[in-house]
Amino acid sequence: MCMTTTVLEAPVRQSERSLAPDLARGAMLLFIALANAANFAFAGQPGIDPAPHGLQRLVNFFMATFVDSRAYPVFAVMFGYGLVQLARRNGNRVLLRRNAALVAFGLAHATLLYFGDFLGAYGVVGIIATLLLVRRGDRLHRVVLWLWGFQTLYAVVLAVTAFAGAHGGTAGVSNSPNPSLAAESYGRSLLDRLAEWPVHTATVLPFIVIVWLGIWAARRRVLEDPAAHRGLLRHTAAWSLGLSTLGAVPYALICAGLVHAAPGTVEAMARVHAVTGEYGGPGYVALFGLAALRLGGRAPRVLAPVVALGQRSLSGYLLQSVCWLALFSPWALNLNGTWTAALAAVAVWAGSALVAQAMSERGYRGPAETLLRKFAYR
Repeated sequence: MCMTTTVLEAPVRQSERSLAPDLARGAMLLFIALANAANFAFAGQPGIDPAPHGLQRLVNFFMATFVDSRAYPVFAVMFGYGLVQLARRNGNRVLLRRNAALVAFGLAHATLLYFGDFLGAYGVVGIIATLLLVRRGDRLHRVVLWLWGFQTLYAVVLAVTAFAGAHGGTAGVSNSPNPSLAAESYGRSLLDRLAEWPVHTATVLPFIVIVWLGIWAARRRVLEDPAAHRGLLRHTAAWSLGLSTLGAVPYALICAGLVHAAPGTVEAMARVHAVTGEYGGPGYVALFGLAALRLGGRAPRVLAPVVALGQRSLSGYLLQSVCWLALFSPWALNLNGTWTAALAAVAVWAGSALVAQAMSERGYRGPAETLLRKFAYR
């Protein structure tokens, strides 16, 4: 399958947008908010109360099963998908400028707001993908399906090994501290983030395999024409979300305080949880593709704010970090706790969706999107 390119060097028009990608980005920003707000609230990862009580157990179980390590792969798939959409309309120069700008955005975001930035990593992966992957033929892109096949086999072996070596004990989940989140002043947190961001970025770069899967899907226009790929979307949603959920449940039970195990067993279940979390990316994306198909490609009024936020996902993502810094930093409001984090995440996400809808009705793009376009298209 060849990828035809019409070099216009101009951003995509509103009328050319597909529903599924915008709906997926807008909705999944809620999960990103839940994960990052909890990270701030507990000043560490995974951002879970190690001694939950009552309904906190349910929140911990939900977070570990459906959110942690399962939200960011959605954006990785969509990033790869978007690279192909941009490549069809623009030359490599636009893609390279855009991804270089993402690296700069990431550095600013990580330095000023939050070490757990993904924008810089997206920029680096985007440059690599533009140079080596996006315009290559089908024979090369079939490799990514084999890579996911091998990873699935590895996930199964990892899970079997973890269960075979499981032992009971008294250990639970503990948060790995992030100094910048516990810093007593903004200046101290800024210095800590400068040290934390490069390490974090290096550890997440392997998600290029998830991005590559998005490239493969975009070359087949899976989300632009979900009706023609209904079977693929159904099977992907069922198998990917099934594997993601099954791989998460043992660790989720530990996070909820319903199961205790030996420290080694907790670590083994955490590894299974992380590896199977990558399947949340294609699984959730396929689910939103099916939802767009069911909606006939047009969002009902109740979903309009979510779609508007998805069209301004970069601005929404950066706004979230500003809110978490103000709400949870020890030198600011210093809020904490499971319920505070969850309620703040929902409130900030809902508020940003309403603001995005108001901007959409007035024909305004997001400020971050506008700035990124200026870099990319000059």
